[in-house]
Amino acid sequence: MVASRVVLWRHGQTDYNASFRLQGQVDIPLNATGRAQAERAAHRVAEFNPSVIVASDLVRAADTAWAAAHLLDMDVATDARLRERHFGVWEGLHADEIAEGWPEAAAAWKRGEHPEGIGAERRAEVGQRFAAGVEAHAGLMPDGSTLLVAAHGACIAVGITTLLGLDADDWAGIRGLGNCHWSILESSPREPRWRLDAHNVGVA
Repeated sequence: MVASRVVLWRHGQTDYNASFRLQGQVDIPLNATGRAQAERAAHRVAEFNPSVIVASDLVRAADTAWAAAHLLDMDVATDARLRERHFGVWEGLHADEIAEGWPEAAAAWKRGEHPEGIGAERRAEVGQRFAAGVEAHAGLMPDGSTLLVAAHGACIAVGITTLLGLDADDWAGIRGLGNCHWSILESSPREPRWRLDAHNVGVA
């Protein structure tokens, strides 16, 4: 038994998104724009007819998931493994503040390398925990069913990378998602057992 499709849905906008601050695991809620985005996208996401809805336990993702759950008369389970990447002391800061306070680490991050000395999770660590959460929920579902996951831009990107059998520390070819955009993984009879069917899709 395993879900045949996983829809990975990024949360709606927050005030940190609007002001270009690094969120990480700061538990900040959706703003008015984000709530409207979630309500609008929920009608499209509900068309995937998910059998299970699971979300990161951070409120911005959980509230996004509930926008679809209310339409479908379903519940939302939460899972801390689906949280955003932890960015250590950078969380809540603007890019200019990061560049000024940690020039070497900021330059490394801009080059796609791991920023040392700030307490951030490595990309591969995030991808592995996210993928483990997705696999755990998908593995309890009937064949042919759809799992809807509401989470975060960076963890979805590295989670997809990991689920495709790649090392997220070495390969960064999957970009993050826009607010309330989604990506779709379909099961495959070959290894890796997931393939990317659509990425960063949103409501027009």
